[in-house]
Amino acid sequence: MVACRAIGILSRFSAFRILRSRGYICRNFTGSSALLTRTHINYGVKGDVAVVRINSPNSKVNTLSKELHSEFSEVMNEIWASDQIRSAVLISSKPGCFIAGADINMLAACKTLQEVTQLSQEAQRIVEKLEKSTKPIVAAINGSCLGGGLEVAISCQYRIATKDRKTVLGTPEVLLGALPGAGGTQRLPKMVGVPAALDMMLTGRSIRADRAKKMGLVDQLVEPLGPGLKPPEERTIEYLEEVAITFAKGLADKKISPKRDKGLVEKLTAYAMTIPFVRQQVYKKVEEKVRKQTKGLYPAPLKIIDVVKTGIEQGSDAGYLCESQDEESFTMGQWQRQDLSNPRYYAFNHQVETFSP
Repeated sequence: MVACRAIGILSRFSAFRILRSRGYICRNFTGSSALLTRTHINYGVKGDVAVVRINSPNSKVNTLSKELHSEFSEVMNEIWASDQIRSAVLISSKPGCFIAGADINMLAACKTLQEVTQLSQEAQRIVEKLEKSTKPIVAAINGSCLGGGLEVAISCQYRIATKDRKTVLGTPEVLLGALPGAGGTQRLPKMVGVPAALDMMLTGRSIRADRAKKMGLVDQLVEPLGPGLKPPEERTIEYLEEVAITFAKGLADKKISPKRDKGLVEKLTAYAMTIPFVRQQVYKKVEEKVRKQTKGLYPAPLKIIDVVKTGIEQGSDAGYLCESQDEESFTMGQWQRQDLSNPRYYAFNHQVETFSP
Protein backbone atom coordinates (compact mmCIF):
# COMPACT_ATOMS: atom_id res chain seq x y z
CA MET A 1 0.00 0.00 0.00
CA VAL A 2 2.77 2.43 0.96
CA ALA A 3 4.67 1.54 -2.20
CA CYS A 4 1.59 2.22 -4.34
CA ARG A 5 1.06 5.61 -2.70
CA ALA A 6 4.74 6.46 -3.19
CA ILE A 7 4.54 5.56 -6.88
CA GLY A 8 1.43 7.70 -7.24
CA ILE A 9 3.15 10.69 -5.63
CA LEU A 10 6.22 10.25 -7.85
CA SER A 11 4.01 10.01 -10.95
CA ARG A 12 2.24 13.27 -10.11
CA PHE A 13 5.58 14.93 -9.31
CA SER A 14 7.06 13.75 -12.63
CA ALA A 15 4.06 15.04 -14.56
CA PHE A 16 4.38 18.40 -12.82
CA ARG A 17 8.08 18.58 -13.68
CA ILE A 18 7.35 17.81 -17.33
CA LEU A 19 4.84 20.66 -17.46
CA ARG A 20 7.31 23.00 -15.78
CA SER A 21 10.09 21.97 -18.17
CA ARG A 22 7.85 22.74 -21.15
CA GLY A 23 7.13 26.18 -19.74
CA TYR A 24 3.46 25.80 -18.85
CA ILE A 25 2.10 27.57 -15.79
CA CYS A 26 -0.74 25.46 -14.46
CA ARG A 27 -2.46 27.99 -12.23
CA ASN A 28 -4.62 29.13 -15.14
CA PHE A 29 -6.49 25.85 -15.11
CA THR A 30 -7.21 25.80 -11.38
CA GLY A 31 -7.12 29.41 -10.25
CA SER A 32 -10.86 29.96 -10.02
CA SER A 33 -14.15 28.14 -10.05
CA ALA A 34 -15.07 29.90 -13.31
CA LEU A 35 -12.20 28.17 -15.07
CA LEU A 36 -13.43 24.78 -13.94
CA THR A 37 -16.85 25.33 -15.53
CA ARG A 38 -15.63 26.38 -18.98
CA THR A 39 -16.57 23.92 -21.68
CA HIS A 40 -15.64 25.71 -24.93
CA ILE A 41 -12.39 27.50 -24.05
CA ASN A 42 -9.35 26.70 -21.95
CA TYR A 43 -5.96 28.33 -21.79
CA GLY A 44 -2.50 27.91 -20.36
CA VAL A 45 0.56 30.16 -20.25
CA LYS A 46 3.88 29.24 -21.79
CA GLY A 47 6.53 31.70 -20.70
CA ASP A 48 4.71 35.00 -21.14
CA VAL A 49 2.43 33.78 -23.96
CA ALA A 50 -1.17 32.76 -23.28
CA VAL A 51 -2.30 29.84 -25.44
CA VAL A 52 -6.09 29.96 -25.84
CA ARG A 53 -7.56 26.69 -27.09
CA ILE A 54 -11.03 26.54 -28.64
CA ASN A 55 -12.94 23.28 -28.50
CA SER A 56 -16.75 23.28 -28.69
CA PRO A 57 -18.05 20.11 -26.99
CA ASN A 58 -20.08 17.44 -28.79
CA SER A 59 -19.43 18.94 -32.21
CA LYS A 60 -17.18 18.28 -35.19
CA VAL A 61 -16.62 22.02 -35.59
CA ASN A 62 -16.21 25.11 -33.44
CA THR A 63 -19.00 27.64 -33.86
CA LEU A 64 -19.40 31.08 -32.30
CA SER A 65 -22.28 30.29 -29.97
CA LYS A 66 -23.38 32.48 -27.06
CA GLU A 67 -21.56 30.14 -24.67
CA LEU A 68 -18.31 30.38 -26.62
CA HIS A 69 -18.67 34.18 -26.87
CA SER A 70 -19.09 34.43 -23.11
CA GLU A 71 -16.16 32.16 -22.24
CA PHE A 72 -13.91 33.77 -24.85
CA SER A 73 -14.60 37.28 -23.50
CA GLU A 74 -13.93 36.08 -19.96
CA VAL A 75 -10.61 34.47 -20.91
CA MET A 76 -9.40 37.44 -22.96
CA ASN A 77 -10.23 39.85 -20.12
CA GLU A 78 -8.09 37.70 -17.79
CA ILE A 79 -5.25 37.77 -20.30
CA TRP A 80 -5.43 41.54 -20.76
CA ALA A 81 -5.50 42.05 -16.98
CA SER A 82 -2.45 39.85 -16.31
CA ASP A 83 0.94 41.55 -15.94
CA GLN A 84 2.68 38.23 -16.57
CA ILE A 85 1.20 37.80 -20.07
CA ARG A 86 2.62 39.83 -22.97
CA SER A 87 1.00 38.13 -25.97
CA ALA A 88 -1.50 35.41 -26.89
CA VAL A 89 -2.16 32.64 -29.38
CA LEU A 90 -5.65 31.56 -30.50
CA ILE A 91 -5.77 27.96 -31.68
CA SER A 92 -8.32 25.19 -32.07
CA SER A 93 -7.99 21.78 -30.45
CA LYS A 94 -10.11 20.27 -33.23
CA PRO A 95 -8.30 18.79 -36.23
CA GLY A 96 -9.54 20.34 -39.45
CA CYS A 97 -11.43 23.26 -37.94
CA PHE A 98 -10.36 26.62 -36.49
CA ILE A 99 -13.81 28.25 -36.27
CA ALA A 100 -16.46 27.34 -38.84
CA GLY A 101 -18.54 30.48 -38.29
CA ALA A 102 -21.34 31.77 -36.11
CA ASP A 103 -23.98 29.51 -34.64
CA ILE A 104 -26.84 30.18 -37.06
CA ASN A 105 -29.29 28.93 -34.45
CA MET A 106 -28.64 32.24 -32.64
CA LEU A 107 -30.10 34.08 -35.62
CA ALA A 108 -33.07 31.74 -35.69
CA ALA A 109 -33.72 32.58 -32.05
CA CYS A 110 -33.95 36.32 -32.81
CA LYS A 111 -37.57 37.43 -33.00
CA THR A 112 -36.98 41.07 -33.98
CA LEU A 113 -34.56 43.01 -36.15
CA GLN A 114 -33.43 44.81 -33.00
CA GLU A 115 -32.25 41.50 -31.53
CA VAL A 116 -30.24 40.76 -34.68
CA THR A 117 -28.66 44.23 -34.47
CA GLN A 118 -27.81 43.72 -30.81
CA LEU A 119 -26.25 40.33 -31.58
CA SER A 120 -24.11 41.82 -34.36
CA GLN A 121 -22.99 44.80 -32.28
CA GLU A 122 -21.99 42.55 -29.40
CA ALA A 123 -19.84 40.49 -31.77
CA GLN A 124 -18.39 43.69 -33.23
CA ARG A 125 -17.36 44.89 -29.75
CA ILE A 126 -15.62 41.62 -28.91
CA VAL A 127 -13.72 41.57 -32.21
CA GLU A 128 -12.82 45.26 -31.91
CA LYS A 129 -11.18 44.58 -28.55
CA LEU A 130 -9.01 41.96 -30.25
CA GLU A 131 -8.06 44.39 -32.99
CA LYS A 132 -7.11 47.11 -30.49
CA SER A 133 -5.31 44.74 -28.11
CA THR A 134 -2.08 46.19 -26.74
CA LYS A 135 -0.84 42.62 -26.37
CA PRO A 136 -0.25 41.05 -29.80
CA ILE A 137 -2.53 38.14 -30.66
CA VAL A 138 -1.64 35.43 -33.17
CA ALA A 139 -4.37 33.38 -34.85
CA ALA A 140 -3.03 29.87 -35.48
CA ILE A 141 -5.30 28.47 -38.18
CA ASN A 142 -5.62 24.79 -39.01
CA GLY A 143 -8.69 23.73 -40.96
CA SER A 144 -11.82 25.72 -41.80
CA CYS A 145 -11.74 29.40 -40.85
CA LEU A 146 -15.07 30.65 -42.10
CA GLY A 147 -17.55 33.44 -41.46
CA GLY A 148 -17.23 34.67 -37.89
CA GLY A 149 -14.07 32.56 -37.55
CA LEU A 150 -12.40 34.61 -40.28
CA GLU A 151 -13.65 37.82 -38.67
CA VAL A 152 -11.94 36.79 -35.43
CA ALA A 153 -8.75 35.86 -37.29
CA ILE A 154 -8.42 39.10 -39.27
CA SER A 155 -8.88 41.13 -36.09
CA CYS A 156 -5.73 39.52 -34.65
CA GLN A 157 -2.35 41.17 -35.17
CA TYR A 158 -0.90 38.13 -36.98
CA ARG A 159 -2.17 35.00 -38.74
CA ILE A 160 -0.36 31.70 -39.29
CA ALA A 161 -2.02 28.88 -41.23
CA THR A 162 -1.18 25.30 -42.10
CA LYS A 163 -0.62 24.63 -45.79
CA ASP A 164 -3.18 21.85 -45.76
CA ARG A 165 -6.08 21.11 -48.11
CA LYS A 166 -8.50 21.38 -45.18
CA THR A 167 -7.28 24.84 -44.27
CA VAL A 168 -9.57 27.30 -46.01
CA LEU A 169 -10.62 30.86 -45.27
CA GLY A 170 -13.83 32.47 -46.44
CA THR A 171 -17.05 34.36 -45.84
CA PRO A 172 -19.85 31.96 -46.87
CA GLU A 173 -22.67 33.95 -45.23
CA VAL A 174 -24.01 35.07 -48.60
CA LEU A 175 -24.83 31.43 -49.41
CA LEU A 176 -27.31 31.57 -46.56
CA GLY A 177 -28.73 34.94 -47.57
CA ALA A 178 -26.81 36.88 -44.91
CA LEU A 179 -23.59 38.90 -44.60
CA PRO A 180 -20.64 39.10 -42.19
CA GLY A 181 -21.85 40.64 -38.94
CA ALA A 182 -18.77 41.10 -36.72
CA GLY A 183 -16.99 43.81 -38.68
CA GLY A 184 -15.81 41.66 -41.56
CA THR A 185 -17.34 43.95 -44.19
CA GLN A 186 -15.09 46.76 -42.90
CA ARG A 187 -11.83 44.93 -42.10
CA LEU A 188 -11.60 42.62 -45.09
CA PRO A 189 -11.47 45.42 -47.73
CA LYS A 190 -8.70 47.15 -45.77
CA MET A 191 -6.71 43.94 -45.55
CA VAL A 192 -6.95 42.52 -49.07
CA GLY A 193 -8.35 45.45 -51.05
CA VAL A 194 -11.91 46.24 -52.10
CA PRO A 195 -12.07 44.09 -55.28
CA ALA A 196 -10.72 40.93 -53.59
CA ALA A 197 -12.89 41.47 -50.48
CA LEU A 198 -16.05 41.93 -52.54
CA ASP A 199 -15.22 38.82 -54.55
CA MET A 200 -14.90 36.76 -51.35
CA MET A 201 -18.05 38.12 -49.74
CA LEU A 202 -20.26 38.08 -52.84
CA THR A 203 -19.34 34.56 -53.99
CA GLY A 204 -18.87 32.88 -50.61
CA ARG A 205 -15.97 30.92 -52.08
CA SER A 206 -13.25 29.62 -49.79
CA ILE A 207 -9.57 30.52 -50.18
CA ARG A 208 -6.79 27.97 -49.74
CA ALA A 209 -3.96 28.85 -47.37
CA ASP A 210 -1.30 29.43 -50.05
CA ARG A 211 -3.54 31.83 -51.95
CA ALA A 212 -4.55 33.52 -48.70
CA LYS A 213 -0.85 34.17 -48.05
CA LYS A 214 -0.45 35.84 -51.47
CA MET A 215 -3.55 37.96 -50.83
CA GLY A 216 -2.30 39.16 -47.44
CA LEU A 217 -5.01 37.31 -45.56
CA VAL A 218 -2.36 35.14 -43.88
CA ASP A 219 1.12 36.22 -42.77
CA GLN A 220 2.93 32.87 -42.52
CA LEU A 221 2.41 29.28 -43.66
CA VAL A 222 3.31 26.10 -41.80
CA GLU A 223 3.74 22.75 -43.52
CA PRO A 224 1.62 19.95 -41.98
CA LEU A 225 3.54 17.11 -40.35
CA GLY A 226 3.34 13.47 -41.34
CA PRO A 227 2.77 10.40 -39.15
CA GLY A 228 4.93 9.74 -36.10
CA LEU A 229 4.38 8.64 -32.54
CA LYS A 230 1.15 10.62 -32.67
CA PRO A 231 -1.41 11.01 -35.49
CA PRO A 232 -0.44 13.57 -38.18
CA GLU A 233 -3.31 15.92 -37.22
CA GLU A 234 -2.24 16.01 -33.58
CA ARG A 235 1.43 16.53 -34.44
CA THR A 236 0.52 19.34 -36.84
CA ILE A 237 -1.55 21.18 -34.23
CA GLU A 238 1.27 20.91 -31.67
CA TYR A 239 3.82 22.16 -34.21
CA LEU A 240 1.53 25.01 -35.28
CA GLU A 241 1.17 26.01 -31.64
CA GLU A 242 4.96 26.06 -31.15
CA VAL A 243 5.46 28.22 -34.24
CA ALA A 244 2.65 30.59 -33.21
CA ILE A 245 4.15 30.99 -29.72
CA THR A 246 7.51 31.90 -31.29
CA PHE A 247 5.88 34.57 -33.46
CA ALA A 248 3.80 35.88 -30.53
CA LYS A 249 6.99 36.38 -28.52
CA GLY A 250 8.64 38.06 -31.50
CA LEU A 251 5.72 40.46 -31.89
CA ALA A 252 5.77 41.32 -28.18
CA ASP A 253 9.54 41.92 -28.32
CA LYS A 254 9.11 44.11 -31.45
CA LYS A 255 11.40 41.74 -33.36
CA ILE A 256 8.61 40.91 -35.81
CA SER A 257 6.45 43.54 -37.49
CA PRO A 258 2.74 42.85 -38.02
CA LYS A 259 2.82 45.09 -41.08
CA ARG A 260 3.13 43.39 -44.46
CA ASP A 261 4.88 44.76 -47.53
CA LYS A 262 2.36 45.08 -50.34
CA GLY A 263 3.15 44.21 -53.94
CA LEU A 264 3.02 46.66 -56.83
CA VAL A 265 -0.45 45.56 -58.02
CA GLU A 266 -1.87 45.93 -54.50
CA LYS A 267 -0.35 49.39 -54.17
CA LEU A 268 -1.74 50.51 -57.52
CA THR A 269 -5.18 49.11 -56.69
CA ALA A 270 -5.17 50.83 -53.29
CA TYR A 271 -4.16 54.12 -54.92
CA ALA A 272 -6.86 53.81 -57.57
CA MET A 273 -9.49 53.26 -54.87
CA THR A 274 -8.58 56.63 -53.32
CA ILE A 275 -10.02 58.32 -56.44
CA PRO A 276 -13.80 58.93 -56.00
CA PHE A 277 -14.60 58.42 -59.69
CA VAL A 278 -12.81 55.05 -59.76
CA ARG A 279 -14.61 53.91 -56.62
CA GLN A 280 -18.00 54.82 -58.03
CA GLN A 281 -17.23 52.90 -61.21
CA VAL A 282 -16.21 49.83 -59.18
CA TYR A 283 -19.43 49.95 -57.14
CA LYS A 284 -21.49 50.39 -60.32
CA LYS A 285 -19.86 47.51 -62.22
CA VAL A 286 -20.08 45.10 -59.28
CA GLU A 287 -23.71 45.97 -58.61
CA GLU A 288 -24.62 45.54 -62.29
CA LYS A 289 -22.97 42.11 -62.33
CA VAL A 290 -24.75 41.05 -59.14
CA ARG A 291 -28.15 42.18 -60.41
CA LYS A 292 -27.60 40.33 -63.68
CA GLN A 293 -26.59 37.09 -61.97
CA THR A 294 -29.21 37.15 -59.20
CA LYS A 295 -31.98 38.87 -61.20
CA GLY A 296 -32.69 40.87 -58.04
CA LEU A 297 -34.02 37.81 -56.21
CA TYR A 298 -31.28 37.73 -53.53
CA PRO A 299 -30.92 40.93 -51.50
CA ALA A 300 -27.86 39.86 -49.45
CA PRO A 301 -25.21 40.52 -52.17
CA LEU A 302 -26.57 44.02 -52.78
CA LYS A 303 -26.59 44.64 -49.02
CA ILE A 304 -22.92 43.60 -48.83
CA ILE A 305 -22.01 46.12 -51.54
CA ASP A 306 -23.99 48.83 -49.74
CA VAL A 307 -22.31 48.12 -46.37
CA VAL A 308 -18.80 48.11 -47.86
CA LYS A 309 -19.57 51.32 -49.75
CA THR A 310 -20.93 52.97 -46.59
CA GLY A 311 -17.76 52.16 -44.64
CA ILE A 312 -15.48 53.53 -47.36
CA GLU A 313 -17.46 56.68 -48.11
CA GLN A 314 -18.75 57.57 -44.62
CA GLY A 315 -16.21 55.95 -42.29
CA SER A 316 -15.94 52.70 -40.34
CA ASP A 317 -18.42 53.67 -37.62
CA ALA A 318 -21.14 54.18 -40.20
CA GLY A 319 -20.10 50.94 -41.87
CA TYR A 320 -20.31 48.94 -38.65
CA LEU A 321 -23.74 50.37 -37.89
CA CYS A 322 -24.99 49.55 -41.40
CA GLU A 323 -23.58 46.03 -41.09
CA SER A 324 -25.34 45.43 -37.77
CA GLN A 325 -28.71 46.59 -39.12
CA ASP A 326 -28.91 43.51 -41.29
CA GLU A 327 -32.52 42.89 -42.24
CA GLU A 328 -31.40 40.03 -44.50
CA SER A 329 -29.99 38.06 -41.55
CA PHE A 330 -33.21 38.60 -39.62
CA THR A 331 -35.27 37.40 -42.58
CA MET A 332 -32.95 34.42 -42.96
CA GLY A 333 -33.39 33.59 -39.27
CA GLN A 334 -37.16 33.65 -39.61
CA TRP A 335 -36.99 31.48 -42.70
CA GLN A 336 -34.63 29.03 -41.02
CA ARG A 337 -37.04 28.53 -38.12
CA GLN A 338 -39.74 27.61 -40.58
CA ASP A 339 -37.82 25.51 -43.10
CA LEU A 340 -34.54 23.79 -42.26
CA SER A 341 -34.80 21.76 -45.47
CA ASN A 342 -34.25 24.81 -47.66
CA PRO A 343 -31.44 24.16 -50.21
CA ARG A 344 -29.51 27.27 -49.16
CA TYR A 345 -29.39 26.06 -45.54
CA TYR A 346 -28.12 22.70 -46.80
CA ALA A 347 -25.51 24.33 -49.05
CA PHE A 348 -24.11 26.41 -46.18
CA ASN A 349 -23.89 23.50 -43.78
CA HIS A 350 -22.48 21.22 -46.46
CA GLN A 351 -19.65 23.68 -47.06
CA VAL A 352 -18.83 23.68 -43.34
CA GLU A 353 -18.98 19.89 -43.08
CA THR A 354 -16.87 19.45 -46.22
CA PHE A 355 -13.89 21.00 -44.48
CA SER A 356 -14.43 19.36 -41.10
CA PRO A 357 -12.76 16.05 -40.21
